Amino acid sequence: MAKTKVAYVCSACATQTSSWAGKCGACGAWNTLEEQIDVRSTSKTAAALSSGSVLKPAVIDSKKVFQTKRISLGVPDIDQVFGGGIVAGSVCLIAGQPGIGKSTLLLQLAYNAAQTSNVLYVSGEESPEQVQIRGERLRAAHSNLKLVSSTSTNDIAATIAANEYDLVIVDSIQTVAAEEITGMPGSVSQVTNSTQFLTIAAKKTNTALILVGHVTKEGSIAGPKVLEHAVDVVLQLEGDRYGGFRILRAIKNRFGSTNEAAILEMLDSGLEIVDNPSAALLAERQLSDGSVVLATLEGTRPLLVEVQALVHTTSYGYPKRAATGIDLNRLNLLVAMLEKRTKLKLSDKDIYINIVGGMKITEPAADLAICMAIASATKGMKLKKDAVVFGEVGLSGEVRHVPWIDKRIAEAKKLGFGDVIGPKVRGAKPPALLHQMNDVRSALNTFLEK
Repeated sequence: MAKTKVAYVCSACATQTSSWAGKCGACGAWNTLEEQIDVRSTSKTAAALSSGSVLKPAVIDSKKVFQTKRISLGVPDIDQVFGGGIVAGSVCLIAGQPGIGKSTLLLQLAYNAAQTSNVLYVSGEESPEQVQIRGERLRAAHSNLKLVSSTSTNDIAATIAANEYDLVIVDSIQTVAAEEITGMPGSVSQVTNSTQFLTIAAKKTNTALILVGHVTKEGSIAGPKVLEHAVDVVLQLEGDRYGGFRILRAIKNRFGSTNEAAILEMLDSGLEIVDNPSAALLAERQLSDGSVVLATLEGTRPLLVEVQALVHTTSYGYPKRAATGIDLNRLNLLVAMLEKRTKLKLSDKDIYINIVGGMKITEPAADLAICMAIASATKGMKLKKDAVVFGEVGLSGEVRHVPWIDKRIAEAKKLGFGDVIGPKVRGAKPPALLHQMNDVRSALNTFLEK
């Protein structure tokens, strides 16, 4: 067999050379030459690739419906995140903080998929004995679920190419290395080329492949951005590793929507789907000033969470703002708007905002609930009615429309709330529970009382 060719490509200008150098001869950039494998040299069809033939395109015909084979992972909510199950031949990347439960979740999903498919779990971080201990705790033993420990990309790719398994899970891509690359496991060149090797093997054999990825201290997926472009599905497992809920959401999905999310909770038996997260989040709520219930969305699923605010006069020259579960810049913007558009004086106040249950809220529909919680805590006032609040707030203090109002109101009604405070409904008769607000000042004057 011919020796595998290795090339060095500049990440700045994409110039390719046969040897490494500290400085790119084309663009002059330093330390930008990265080692890459010439995939054509390692393929048995190198001769055919060099003498290609004209491709025969097909016409897109709506009458022809192709049945895509999907592997069910045994949990309807997680199948929905994948778009109805994991597609055969697809490559999925799942990432999350250390200790968040990635390996636990994947071993559970591997066991569920083994009920109908042949599954291989490849661990590069743990020995087979360690995975076996976790499997006993999760009761994830099945004859169709095989386990192996390896850090060799070549061995894993050869195993996938043998076409004996329907689903292969590699935990994790940062721990495996290709023999042709001299870099350490986890380096840019190793991650890029290992992903390419495994992807080629999975596509040729129509094997579904799940890769586990690490994250940086900032929370983004570690490694080159090309890693996310190379795969078909990118999932993020978020939440508080010490308690609260975990959320599995799709960042990229070529076979389904990225608006779906699965809400899970870590128990002794592993990660379990939370059937009614709104009731669990509000179970220990106490009616007090600074407490407001927000109707938010996780994907297309409505969710009621408690927004807490604590406001008191600062003891220092510069007031402190702190936020848990929301963007601090968004909080600073809303505080500035409240001081400008209402009679609240917040320039000498420390303000703390907390989203209960370890949830992270990113949608603008949380603006009105945050504003009302801050005003309630500042004046020591409560809502006149124990209502659910949502709505985006502009810099002029106006309350703006948000999507899926009907879903939010239905969730509030299901949990026994009789009033909803939100924006005006466009071109339709407003629901009976909804109190429509034009601006944040009128909402504060109408619904806050001592």
